[in-house]
Amino acid sequence: MTSTPGPALPPQPAAAASPSAQAAPAGPPPQGPNSAGPAPTSLAPTGRSLWHRSRWYLLSAALLLLAATVLAGLNQDRRYPRLDPRSYDATGTHAVVALLQREGLKVDITEDLTGHPTGNDTLVIPEPDLLTPEQLRTLAAAKHTRLVLLSPGPAALSALVPGVRPSDEGGGAPYAAVRSTAAQCSLPEAVRAGTAHLGGLLYTAGSHGEGCYPRGHGYPLVTLRTGKDAEVVVLGSGDFLTNELVKKDGNASLALGLLGSRPSVTWQLPDYGTLLAESGNRKELGDFVPDGWRWGGYQLAVAVLFAAFWRARRLGPVISENLPVVVRAAETTEGRARLYRRAKARGRAADALRRAAAHRLAPALGVPLDAGVPDPTALCAAVLDRLPDRPAGDVQALLYGPPPTDDAALLRLADDLDALERQVRKP
Repeated sequence: MTSTPGPALPPQPAAAASPSAQAAPAGPPPQGPNSAGPAPTSLAPTGRSLWHRSRWYLLSAALLLLAATVLAGLNQDRRYPRLDPRSYDATGTHAVVALLQREGLKVDITEDLTGHPTGNDTLVIPEPDLLTPEQLRTLAAAKHTRLVLLSPGPAALSALVPGVRPSDEGGGAPYAAVRSTAAQCSLPEAVRAGTAHLGGLLYTAGSHGEGCYPRGHGYPLVTLRTGKDAEVVVLGSGDFLTNELVKKDGNASLALGLLGSRPSVTWQLPDYGTLLAESGNRKELGDFVPDGWRWGGYQLAVAVLFAAFWRARRLGPVISENLPVVVRAAETTEGRARLYRRAKARGRAADALRRAAAHRLAPALGVPLDAGVPDPTALCAAVLDRLPDRPAGDVQALLYGPPPTDDAALLRLADDLDALERQVRKP
């Protein structure tokens, strides 16, 4: 007996689902702060992960910036060059300006003399050798009642005081140390002041001038009348006007007598910026950054390097590449020399040689640099002390003389400057 198969039954689920699972709708999983979403990777970081990773670096940079700002604010001291009437330093002359103003005189400090009015006044030129020939001619044509020149050279003397010459042209010593000296002349200002600290460059009074405070065969103070009411005062050094020496001996009386005899005083400020630019000491952007900022930058750079070593990954060996050309170190010097020769700029080339020689001689002789250049009086005196057998006028003519007239003279000047440096370093 055979059996026949029964009817097929409907399929049943393998496992019964819970009512909550059956009621849940189909769709993407819910997103929220407590949801288990995809974790951020290094290729797609979130803002929170970036903050946690860099907050300590940002805090360190903020503290460093704050400290640098405080240090820069505390170190806002301004440096002035020597004999500057605005300077309160020992080498400044603000004390003399204060004395003149206390006596009721009007003191005007200016950099430009072209538009300044002339008349019954005293004009003080602290660096006459920095004036151009055109400025010297303009100054000679102006009608200043009294003109006071501090340490003028041959060019300034020839343009402004034709009868006065440096004493070394007559065989005397060109310099003298600044020390207390008796007047020994009939000039009323010098007689009233008595002894004063004079020295520096020495001059001859000539046939129409009068010299005071004699030192050997020359005078550190010479007066000469150039007109009915015009007078020129030549001073070999302005040290007696400084804040350090004005209170000693009769320096204050002599300063008031020479500068305060007219109702107003005009004090010219030399263009030291042009002098620095010509001497090759042009300031870069980093020279204007305070020291605190600079040291802070160094610390920040070290911190960045440590962080780079900490987080860096080696991507492969370092590949070295040879330079395509080799540049000679003397190529720039030779190119500039060709430009000077093509332009026939012997005077500018000679000035560059002299400035470079003075810049190298000053540290070797212990002469400080004021406004980027050594004081001519101090430098020449130091050279003569190191080389006593050197002729008196040779050093002045070699370091601050007139420009050469031809190429042969320029070559001789370069050789003489080189020989002078060797003698100073190995006397």
